[in-house]
Formats: sequence, C-alpha cells, structure tokens
Amino acid sequence: MADLGFVGLGLMGGNIARRLLAAGHHVVGDNRTVARAAWLVEAGLQLETSPRRVAEAAEVIFSSVADSAALRAVNSGPNGIIAGLRTGSVYIDLSTVSPVAIRELVPQVEAAGCKLLDAPVSGSVATLQQGQLSFMIGGDEQALERVRPILLDIGPKITHVGGNGQGALMKLATNLQVAVQTLAFCESVLLAERGGIPRDRAVEVLLRSVIASPMLAYRGPMLVRLPEQVLFNVRMMLKDVDLALEAASAVGASLPTTAQARRVLDDGVAMGYADQEFSAMFNVLSRYAS
Repeated sequence: MADLGFVGLGLMGGNIARRLLAAGHHVVGDNRTVARAAWLVEAGLQLETSPRRVAEAAEVIFSSVADSAALRAVNSGPNGIIAGLRTGSVYIDLSTVSPVAIRELVPQVEAAGCKLLDAPVSGSVATLQQGQLSFMIGGDEQALERVRPILLDIGPKITHVGGNGQGALMKLATNLQVAVQTLAFCESVLLAERGGIPRDRAVEVLLRSVIASPMLAYRGPMLVRLPEQVLFNVRMMLKDVDLALEAASAVGASLPTTAQARRVLDDGVAMGYADQEFSAMFNVLSRYAS
C-alpha cells in the first residue's frame, strides 16, 4: 500500500479519496473548506494544513479541483504542491482543465525530479461507487505503469492517449458530448411534452429506445425529478464547453453543436440557473418556446 496525497476533496475528489482509503492506502489530504473533509477524517484520512504538506508526505499525489485557476492556485507559492514534491514522486491531476494549464505545470514538476500525469476521469459519483470509472491519461508511460495498480483501485478503465495535455484534451472531447447529448435529449422531451405526451412517459420511452446511452440513462431522469444534491451545475458545464471551444480554436476544429449548447448554457446562467443541475437546459428551451 502506498502513501498517497490528495488535494481537493470535493464531491468527486472526496469520493475517490474514500475509495483509496477503502483499498487500504494511507491518504493524507487537504481541502480549501476543511469542514467538508470531516467525513473522510472519520474514514481514516489524515488531514493536513496545505497542499505543500500533502506533497511532502506522499509518494503519489492527486489533485481534483474545479478549474484551471484552482489548479494553478494549489500548485503555486510556498505552500503549493510544487514546493512540497519529493524527488521521484508522481503527481496525478484528475481535474477537467485546459491542456495549456497542464503543460504549464510540466517543467515545474520535472524540475523537482518528478513526473506529472493528467488523468481526468469519465463518470459520475455513481459510476465511481460502482467501480466503473474510466481514466484518460496524458504523460510518461513509465510513470503510468508505476501508478497503474493505484488507479485500478479507483476504476478499471485506463487508456493512455499521449503526452502531457492530451488527457486533458480527451476529457474536453468527452465532456462536450455530455452537453450536446443532454441538449438533444431535452429537445426530444420538450417536443413530446408540448405535443401532449407526459414528460415522465417521454423520458421513459427515450431511455428505452436506440438513442439511450449510459450518460442519458443517468441524467435523463433528472428532467422528471432532480437529485437531492446538485451533482454538476450549469456553471460547471459551461466551463467545460468553453474549454472545449478554446481547445478547438487552438487546433482548428469546428464544433457547431457544441457552440449551440454553449449558447443555451450561457442563457441558463443569465436566467438564474447557474447553480442548478445542468438539466436546467430543459427550462431554458421551455422559455425559448413559450
């Protein structure tokens, strides 16, 4: 069992850390809001006072933060991860961030004698709890093989896609599908409902049809009944879509349906849905049509 560090113990990060604890690893962690990590301390996590202290205590360090700015914040300065890295450590970032933000970190991590892997995940908390989370990995293949047994304690699907930044790019290519598919699903349900078919029945039919996907099976029912806890809000989905469009501009790719999804999400923020589950895209379409 390895000594692991974990910076960023929010909804997904916290549940990943809990899975590592359950696998028998010693996990040292840090979270901006300390109170939110209390349940992990009860499960055996050792809470530290800064990202640097976490890195100093671990041979493999994970981070899971909200965006590129947060990734820079937990790495910069005298109390950041970079300042605490031990020679020979592997640093694994799980966040959905810009490939540029990942590549900015590489020389800093390598100057400390360590390796960086960008390893964003595909799946939800439910996917994680079912042991089906998947990784898309950018970075050194030898470093990946060294930490593969640890990643397998989190989820069974690990795909190396290229050098640093490529894992982050692949995550953006994946997440734009979440926005686009959800928007198309909302359009189908809206058409059916406006034509007199009850919304719950329309959702049931669609999820039994050939258009159903694992993602829609999970998110589709939210058009009928929202989860008790917001899992992924409009603002976060808009952030991911913006990152995808930014990456597309950098490589010369046209993403017209992603651009349309962005318009709906942006309107959702303007309409007051920013902190609601991003299935609120349905509400935006309803207001267009009213």
